[in-house]
Amino acid sequence: MSRLDRLLRPRHIAVLGGGWAVNVIEQCRKMGFQGLVWPVHPTRSEIGGLRAYPSLADLPEPPDAAFIGVNRFATLEVVAELAAMGAGGAICFASGWTEAGEPGLQDRLVAAAGEMPILGPNCYGVINYLDGALLWPDQHGGVRVDRGVALVSQSSNIVINLGMQQRGLPVAYVACLGNAAVVGLAELTGALLDDPRVTAVGLYIEGIDDAPAFAELAERARAMGKGMVAIKSGKTELSRSAAASHTASLAGGGAASSAFLRQTGVAEVNTPAELIETLKIFHVHGPGLGRRLCSLSCSGGEAGLVADLAAPFGLEFPPVPQPTHDRLFAVLGEIPTISNPLDYHTFIWGDGPKTTEVFSAMLEAYDAGLYIIDAPRADRCDPSGYDPAFRAIVDAQKAAGKPAFPVASLPENFGEARVQAMMEQGICPLLGIETALAAIRAAQTPAGQPGWRPLDSLPQRETRLLDEAEAKALLAAVGVAVPKSTTAATLAGLDLAGLVPPFVLKGLGFAHKTEAGAVRLGLATLEGQAEMPGATGYLVEEMVTGAVAEVLLGLRRDPVYGITLTLGLGGVTAEVLADTVTLVWPVGEAEVLEAAKGLRLWPLLDGYRGRPRADMGAVAALAVRLGALMAADESLEEIEINPVMVREKGAVAVDALARRAT
Repeated sequence: MSRLDRLLRPRHIAVLGGGWAVNVIEQCRKMGFQGLVWPVHPTRSEIGGLRAYPSLADLPEPPDAAFIGVNRFATLEVVAELAAMGAGGAICFASGWTEAGEPGLQDRLVAAAGEMPILGPNCYGVINYLDGALLWPDQHGGVRVDRGVALVSQSSNIVINLGMQQRGLPVAYVACLGNAAVVGLAELTGALLDDPRVTAVGLYIEGIDDAPAFAELAERARAMGKGMVAIKSGKTELSRSAAASHTASLAGGGAASSAFLRQTGVAEVNTPAELIETLKIFHVHGPGLGRRLCSLSCSGGEAGLVADLAAPFGLEFPPVPQPTHDRLFAVLGEIPTISNPLDYHTFIWGDGPKTTEVFSAMLEAYDAGLYIIDAPRADRCDPSGYDPAFRAIVDAQKAAGKPAFPVASLPENFGEARVQAMMEQGICPLLGIETALAAIRAAQTPAGQPGWRPLDSLPQRETRLLDEAEAKALLAAVGVAVPKSTTAATLAGLDLAGLVPPFVLKGLGFAHKTEAGAVRLGLATLEGQAEMPGATGYLVEEMVTGAVAEVLLGLRRDPVYGITLTLGLGGVTAEVLADTVTLVWPVGEAEVLEAAKGLRLWPLLDGYRGRPRADMGAVAALAVRLGALMAADESLEEIEINPVMVREKGAVAVDALARRAT
């Protein structure tokens, strides 16, 4: 039993505040709430047609839930009184706390709440469409349902907009977090998932307050067979400022959050429409949609459009197997080309049995099917001629036991009533081809690795930049291959005995040596070399030869996700190429190597057109070794190697940067 049960599924609700209280009462009345609603007001005897109580102490018993629609200073007093009397929880509607530069005031609110859960402050509230309980002071777009999805948002307005959808998604709960001063994202979402009537959860996330708890929640949701899909905002801003490294700019913004969501098995989408369509898939079919897709339409134009729009999502439309080809040919004849996507023409249009045979035969060979079909608008046309095709989709799903998705190329070409009627039959219509493809790709998100949790994050602290000699000594100590070298405070002090030319001469004390003119390559001797202004010392190394690729590898502390690992094409053009992948630690070598295959320029590392193949297995091993080093040494803030010179066998760290807490 969650401590939020009384708040989310109340038997009685106290409402405080004038106009806001009236709105809450009205919404509960419209939704048919069967519990008790108790207005509380010091001077009014009646609010919204209900008897008003002069104080909380006058209520018949402690309320399960309270909507607090008074100013922030009065909210402090009300929360303290509710907590003392044993109320189940409260919505704190007022703004003007941490978000307005008043963290001290919010701290006082948390102290006043004690063990009582509150949502907010700066929070719109909660709607329970299952039981008709609304702690909500405004209009909304939902209706009573027996089961459906939960919408959780850190933005009240975003979830208000989602709640107004006309796409046929059954919504069981709408919940806002506001400033999440007491109840965080994982706790609220988990309490909603625990309701057996909730089928999936859609999230609008501005920030994750407890990454390990969220990872645990995602694993629990999968175990329940319930999908989670999220929009994560703030992708265009660097998650952290660290100008010393390439990693900071290449892995900033949404890279870490996207990696985290992917590794926890939470689907990520970019738009509210994609969120809703993905939730529809999860509601009807659950998470883990298969990857092998087929597409059917009665037009070559639609078939081509699906193929073109699917390509950026990496969706798979495998060729038609020969037995399926023969079965389709027996119905369609020689004119339609049997392919995937399939244009079955209109020869069978209106023939229910033949259409069902074609739709079923195709679907049985794949994991799921898209059926492109736009019904005529009912106000000006007669859509009845499309009924056989819609029935054939239903029958095909029943026959094949696999998801069959009717897809309207334009969202308005299905009506909400048609969508709802088909969903009641276990069919999930999707609205808009591109949105449908994005939702299908999101629904294919695999489950996270069981038991995977990110490391706890550390507070931000002051750091110092290690010079390259120090950084490479750190790497060498854990078995990372580095060039043979020597150092000195001055050029004259460098002793090259034991080193084999050609040499590389570097000035120490620079974050980016190339830009500072502090790197000189291919030297046979040091004769005639001038001092490097600003250098704190000098490093001479044997020049690495035989490399077939240059790779960037960076690890850094993240304020939310613990440690992130970034891998990509390296060298002086690393930021221009911007071809990187990011993972959240811990990961193994196999996961690093698999992620590397997602690089746009992976073919250049993997023997493209006869090129030597880079030993990316050695890079993966190096990455895991460095991740273990950072996990074991909490004083390390960042390690970057750019480039790692990758040979056909082995890899050498040529240029290294590290930062350590002071």
